[in-house]
Amino acid sequence: MRDARRRRRLVLPDGTAYRWTVRHRHTPETGCQEVLTLSRDGAVLRIVFRDRPGRVLGTGAAYAHSGLVCDEHGHSANLHRPAVVRAFVDEVRRRGVTTGELDGWELLPAAVGSGPAAGAAQQEGGGRRSGGGGAQD
Repeated sequence: MRDARRRRRLVLPDGTAYRWTVRHRHTPETGCQEVLTLSRDGAVLRIVFRDRPGRVLGTGAAYAHSGLVCDEHGHSANLHRPAVVRAFVDEVRRRGVTTGELDGWELLPAAVGSGPAAGAAQQEGGGRRSGGGGAQD
């Protein structure tokens, strides 16, 4: 079985490399969260999906799996899939964000709802597919 917290590597076509992890966490203040952490050259960016009404988090629902996030508009993504991570990387780069913490629910529609293959990728449970770049262990 794979370690859910292992750091994986995503290399973009321009050679830019990111390390990434996905984890489920609980805090007394915010409850359940799915967190996609991206790091590059010492900069760390956390994309956080907090438990909210109308939203589904991985292990927060009996029928869901770790890393799954779904909103009330039908946007869903499996944060363990490299193509999904690539879509989030593309979106945060478009926004010019490199460090800190972002609300994942804000990013979800843009990450899974754009690009030519968005519909097919969502049916697979995994966000937008984009050409080039891949994950390496």
